[in-house]
Amino acid sequence: MLYHNIYRAKNERARWITFIHGAGGSSAIWFKQIRFFSKYFNLLLIDLRGHGASQGLIQNPFKNRYSFESLANDIFEVMNHLKIEKSHFVGISLGTILIRQLAEMQPKRVNKMIMGGAILELNLRSRLLMYFGNATKSVLPYMWLYRFFAFIIMPNRNHRESRILFIREAKKLYKKEFVRWFKLTSEIIPKLKIFRKVSIDIPTLYIMGDQDYMFLPSVRKVTENHPLSQLLVLEECGHVVNVEKPKKFNDGMLIFLND
Repeated sequence: MLYHNIYRAKNERARWITFIHGAGGSSAIWFKQIRFFSKYFNLLLIDLRGHGASQGLIQNPFKNRYSFESLANDIFEVMNHLKIEKSHFVGISLGTILIRQLAEMQPKRVNKMIMGGAILELNLRSRLLMYFGNATKSVLPYMWLYRFFAFIIMPNRNHRESRILFIREAKKLYKKEFVRWFKLTSEIIPKLKIFRKVSIDIPTLYIMGDQDYMFLPSVRKVTENHPLSQLLVLEECGHVVNVEKPKKFNDGMLIFLND
């Protein structure tokens, strides 16, 4: 089972929020949300396969090829263990794809979705980046690749804290684990194409930085056509919105959850 932490609110009727980090990160990226939301909700923070404290906790982690379905089932396993019937879900970057996968598989267990730095479509630059990574992942040191990706996705000076945090957490990955996660990119394009075409009846808030040039344009298009979707754009902010603008992220998310 995946490593996880829970924080219970004093209110016995408090609802659950489950936090899902992105590839190369860990539940440590939510440190600016824990104190704020634990006053109102029960919190479940999960380290995905091979990330953070979940390294070595999944039996035969290198035996089977990873898929978004298998990773989603890891999360459901933790929820079942804790007897959590239903939860709000908050994700960042690739974690938003996992949340959408959860909603496809068991929609009755997903209350509302908050997608930070959401990935809904890969533009030309991100596709070239993906192809470059696939072509060189067996040759170049994986941390060199990860640093390169971090600078491409989060290039500005005000993105520095996010870059440092993600690079620090990525150092904890095994190389084989990095390669196994990177192979998921072959599933992303067809998976996202389906997600964009098929709407889902779950209220969704997208929180994006106005400097998230790789992913913001596609999110704008989707939210214009989906009546249950809202978009909150944070000024002078990049991809990792919960780290760069935590107060605005927390306030916007709380308003949405209480609406």
